[in-house]
Amino acid sequence: MTHSVIKRVLFMLLLLVLTCQLLLAQEPAKDRTAETSAIVPALRKFHTVIFKIWHTAWPNKDDDMLAALFPEIEKGVAEVAQAELPGILRDKQAARKKGVDKLQEIAKEYKSAIEAKQKQPLLDAAEKLHAHYEALVRVIRPPLKELDDFHAFLYMIYHYYMPQNSLESIKGSIGKLQEKMVALNNAVLHPRLKGKEEAFRKARNQLDKDVTDLAVVVRSDDIGRIKAAIETMHTSYKTLEHVFE
Repeated sequence: MTHSVIKRVLFMLLLLVLTCQLLLAQEPAKDRTAETSAIVPALRKFHTVIFKIWHTAWPNKDDDMLAALFPEIEKGVAEVAQAELPGILRDKQAARKKGVDKLQEIAKEYKSAIEAKQKQPLLDAAEKLHAHYEALVRVIRPPLKELDDFHAFLYMIYHYYMPQNSLESIKGSIGKLQEKMVALNNAVLHPRLKGKEEAFRKARNQLDKDVTDLAVVVRSDDIGRIKAAIETMHTSYKTLEHVFE
């Protein structure tokens, strides 16, 4: 084998190694993007049949259509029950299970009404199915887009960078966290949430203060103080989130 051929083979091997490293480096980023997105595809998909029930069959008291939709309902409930929550929704597991159990219970009532050919119980089950689907969506979907955007950055700091003592990653996230806090400060509650306005404003002000304090503390490079500031900020975020419960 000539010297030039050896060089060419070594170059190809090096290129292969670099390509593999690049692919491996990209994979965690993909996983983390999915982990910080508060989306459950099965729940979104189930909305298709819920829409048909609530906007066509139920208002028209069309029990034949309601009965015909049951296979879609049964499949949708099963898919929602089997779906896994992304990491960012890990603290919603208990509430989500309670909501799914209720959906499954209503689906059984729905089926029983069809088999018994009872129109009013079927209409009642359809109404309950819609109401509890909406309740389950509220468990998973944040009440404010700005709150969800803020949480996506907080999640990475709290569950990855802080446990890893990654000071550089924490510092690199502060600017974005402050941007998201500005957006959250400018967020306006939906009219249906106006009764929570005072509690929301109070909790948001505290979170804003904690974000500002963290931005100052992070300059110290003291990982102990930085972790304490992150814990304080995380507690304030949870207080703000609980306002909507």
